[in-house]
Amino acid sequence: MWEQAPENTLESLRHAIQHNDGIEFDVRLTQDQELVIHHDGKVSVPKEMQPHSFSWTENHTLEELTSLGFISFRSMLEDAQLRSEWVEHGKMGCIEFKRPHPRALYGGGFFGKKQHISHVATMMEKTESILKEFEVPSENTVYYSFHTGMKSSIHSSKVQRPWAELVPYVPPFGNYYTKRMRSGTQFFLTSLSRLIKSHRRSGASMSPCAVEYFLPPQSLIPLGYSGGLYGAKAARLSALQRGFPIYVWPTELRIEHDLLSAGLTGLTDCSDPNTTWLPSGHARWTQPATRPLDAVQQQKLDQATHENHLEILRELKMETCPWAECDDERRRELVTLWRKKWQWENPRNSILQQSTGASPPWESIRLIGHRGSGKTSRPVFK
Repeated sequence: MWEQAPENTLESLRHAIQHNDGIEFDVRLTQDQELVIHHDGKVSVPKEMQPHSFSWTENHTLEELTSLGFISFRSMLEDAQLRSEWVEHGKMGCIEFKRPHPRALYGGGFFGKKQHISHVATMMEKTESILKEFEVPSENTVYYSFHTGMKSSIHSSKVQRPWAELVPYVPPFGNYYTKRMRSGTQFFLTSLSRLIKSHRRSGASMSPCAVEYFLPPQSLIPLGYSGGLYGAKAARLSALQRGFPIYVWPTELRIEHDLLSAGLTGLTDCSDPNTTWLPSGHARWTQPATRPLDAVQQQKLDQATHENHLEILRELKMETCPWAECDDERRRELVTLWRKKWQWENPRNSILQQSTGASPPWESIRLIGHRGSGKTSRPVFK
C-alpha cells in the first residue's frame, strides 16, 4: 500500500514526477540567501520544534530548515531520478515563488513594492542559475507567484523562461478569512475571459486558474463570461483559449476527467498509484502529455468499465510510446489530433518545431502533482 509523503519533500516530489506529467512546488528564500522548498510563511513544524522564538520561514537559515526535514531546491535537483524525469522525460516543473510576510526578513513592509519586486527577482535569478547548471530546459518549466509585480520582477531578473502571475491575488499576510476576502473581491471583478485576455496581454505564457471559475455556483459569481467543463461553455472556452495553457487548481478526482477533456491542465492532490478508477466513472490516465494516447487508444480508455479497466490500463501502458521517444510521424499524428480537438491556433509545423526535444508541446494538456504528491495536513512535520 502506498503512503503519501509530506508535501514538498523529496519523496513526495520524486513519486509525483514519475506518476504524473510533472510537479508543482513552492520556493522561498532563506536567511542566508538560499532556496528552500516550503509553502507556508511560517515554518510548518510544532512550536516546540522551532529553533527560534520567531516563526517566519525567511528568518531561518537553510541548515536550520533542512535539519527539520525540509529540502533545498538544489538538493531536489541533485536527485538523479527526479532530474531524469524532468530533463530527459520532458516532465513539467511549475515553480511558485512565495513572497514573505511583510514583517519577515526580506518582507519589505506592507507598502514596499520595490522591495517585493526585487525579492522575487532575486529568487528567480538564483533559481535560473541552478536550473541552467542542471540543464533543465525552458520549454518544460514555468515560474509563477501571487505577486502583482511579477512582470517587473521578470524584467529585472532578465529571465527568459515561461511565467505568469497568479490571479486573483492572495496576499502573504492576514488570516484565512481576510485573505479570502481580498481575493474574493478580485474574483468577483475578474471574469474568466478577462483573466485569460489579461495574461495574454501581459506576455505571460499561461494562465493559472482557480477551479471555482469552472464549477457552479462559484463560476456564476464573477462579472462576465463564466467557464464550464461541458457543452456550449466548454466549446466557448476552447475558442477563447485557442491552445493558451490554463492550469487549474485544485483538480479534485470527481472532475479530473471532465477537466482534462475540456482541454485544461489539472493540478492534483492525489498521486496515489492505486487510484485507477475515477468517481466520474472513467479509468484514470495520469500522463496525458508525456505518455500520450492517440484517438483509438483514447476511445479504448473511455470505454473501459470498472470490471476491465485494470486490464485496459495495463495494455495501454505497454503499447503507448512516451512523447520523448515518439518519432516524427507519431508526433505529427498527435499534434494534428490535439489541434483539432481543442482548437489550437498555432500551425502544426510551428508546434512541432518547438517540440523537437523530450518535452511535449507547450499547449499540451497535463496532469501535475500539486506540492509533489499532494497537499498534506499541518504541520508538515510533527
